Amino acid sequence: MSEDSDAEKTEAASPKRLEQAREEGDVPRSREVATFTVLMASGCCLWFAGDAIVRRLTAVMVSGLSLDREQILNPDAMMLRIGYDVGSVLLTCLPYALAIMLVALASPVLVGGWLFSSKAFTPNFGKLNPIRGLGNMFSKNALVELLKAIAKTLVVGVVAWMVMQHQKDAVLGLSVESLRAGSAHLISLLITAFLLIVGALGLIAAIDGPYQMWHYANKMKMSLQEVKQESKESDGNPQIKAKIRQMQHEMSRRRMMADVPTADVVVTNPTHYAVALKYGENSRGAPQVVAKGVDEVAAKIRELAGEHKVAILEAPALARALYKHTDIGDEIPEALYGAVAEVLAYVFQLRSYGKGQGERPDKPKKLDVPPELDPQNPASQTPPAAGAADKNKGSTP
Repeated sequence: MSEDSDAEKTEAASPKRLEQAREEGDVPRSREVATFTVLMASGCCLWFAGDAIVRRLTAVMVSGLSLDREQILNPDAMMLRIGYDVGSVLLTCLPYALAIMLVALASPVLVGGWLFSSKAFTPNFGKLNPIRGLGNMFSKNALVELLKAIAKTLVVGVVAWMVMQHQKDAVLGLSVESLRAGSAHLISLLITAFLLIVGALGLIAAIDGPYQMWHYANKMKMSLQEVKQESKESDGNPQIKAKIRQMQHEMSRRRMMADVPTADVVVTNPTHYAVALKYGENSRGAPQVVAKGVDEVAAKIRELAGEHKVAILEAPALARALYKHTDIGDEIPEALYGAVAEVLAYVFQLRSYGKGQGERPDKPKKLDVPPELDPQNPASQTPPAAGAADKNKGSTP
């Protein structure tokens, strides 16, 4: 069994597939609905406007058969008279023709809607394949069309027979009526029979319309493989997208690592977290986070800091809070100003000591980190202090 077999097409058609089908001129259509609406509109027009049309056409016929001597002997006058009569006939039938045309144009709205596709005019030589033609003759659709033809024949035949039986006496009585009255009565009987027969065809149309919609939806169904392929074409291959995200992550990570040597201090957990802070001496803002990471990334940050002699300070609670509530390039939360100030003061004093100025400073032992900012503290479930939430933007590389 092939992948595209009907048995495997279990998924409803996607909007994209339906749109492509419309562009190619493939939409559900019901000839029975279109035929019924046009014939019924014709019958209704004759029912309501038939008398006026007959009177006008009768007047034109009488006028056309009434010729004076001048018109008979003058070809130009005869042509003018004929042109006038033809114009009168056209004007009389024009409203009727326009009404039928409007109904014919509006009927596609009932099944499939309006559609104009230039692709439908493109020659398709594949339809000339005799083998394919024989296959279509014995297809399920051909069987349905045969059943519809039989049903229409039976319906029209039965209704026509019933109408004839009902109007038999009226038809026989036409022979004793005057020509004018009999003609009017005959036209009325014909229009009534026409409307009854067309009304019976409405039953076929009422069945065929929903069937064509169902048949089209069933024909447009997709297999799971087609749905996956369309999703890949629309949204991109997930594997390629994952690879792109990985490359972006690596590029962001390399840029972050390049900023580690410019940091003033790296605050660690000591092994799981590492956050690099930078504070320019002439800076007017708060210290910024230039790099952060956990586990292997944290180890790489510590390694680079050691190679470039960047101060490293173990402050587990502060490291966790900075990692949780900041992103690369963010300023530190306001609630951590005090703790970070102590750390930077220690770093700057350590630099002065390295230059032979002053005494060696003592490492900060107890930093003021609000419990609600430490992710390992139960109090961190409450919202952070004002300023901390505002800084928690962007994405972590």
